[in-house]
Amino acid sequence: MSIEQILDLEQLEVNIYRGGVFSPESGYFQRTFGGHVAGQSLVSAVRTVDPRFEVHSLHGYFLRPGDARAPSVYIVERLRDGGSFVTRRVNAIQHGETIFSMSASFQTDQSGIEHQDTAPAAPPPDDLPNFISQGAFDDAGFAQFAEWDVRLVPRDQLTLLPGKASQQQVWFRHRDPLPDDRVLHICALAYMSDLTLLGSAQVNYPEVRKHLQVASLDHAMWFMRPFRADEWLLYDQSSPSASGGRSLCQGKIFNQYGEMVAAVMQEGLTRYKRDYTP
Repeated sequence: MSIEQILDLEQLEVNIYRGGVFSPESGYFQRTFGGHVAGQSLVSAVRTVDPRFEVHSLHGYFLRPGDARAPSVYIVERLRDGGSFVTRRVNAIQHGETIFSMSASFQTDQSGIEHQDTAPAAPPPDDLPNFISQGAFDDAGFAQFAEWDVRLVPRDQLTLLPGKASQQQVWFRHRDPLPDDRVLHICALAYMSDLTLLGSAQVNYPEVRKHLQVASLDHAMWFMRPFRADEWLLYDQSSPSASGGRSLCQGKIFNQYGEMVAAVMQEGLTRYKRDYTP
């Protein structure tokens, strides 16, 4: 299923939409991929907003495990329609229960002060192995993301910063050209932003990763500048803290010109499985 198909929702009623399933042809994912439900939630919110307004942030909570073989229904609540900002709340429903709840804020084009952090050093993506060859997923699992070119920066090529507890860098882009639809590129980025971020908390524990129960708990994004999801994006990730079976992760996303286009924060479950004793 292409990213355009994943993000093409069916309207059932005013403010009510239905999305397609994530993984009908594979049993690899028993739960719905978090980026799938987040991306579709954002699409449903966008459908209720005047095109003059563009999304600048979203905040979501993963409340229950999603069923990867069942469609989700998205109910949009119109919280505010202002002159400069618009706010929407979306609840994703499966089997009569809310699995994900998100608020999204939209803004008209405005001007103000401008600055950003310098883009971090990173080896160019063309020189790096792809995600599969680095063992992040087996072929069956990664088949769901085959239309994306995802490349992890190897640990021996990562510029480690003093004081950073856990770091990871990932380059990614859509393999084929996408339509010139800025909303599609934003929603595609929301979809992909969940794929590798929680991994930044696990890179220091290679022997323990298989004994962890891992899941996204919440997800927040801010969109700063225009970008294309079919051009290389650097996802600079770190995990400043892990405790109590949870890990906090953060990411900054840059284009190849060093422009910061988005930022992400996430807390995820990283607790030991019940049958494991450290």
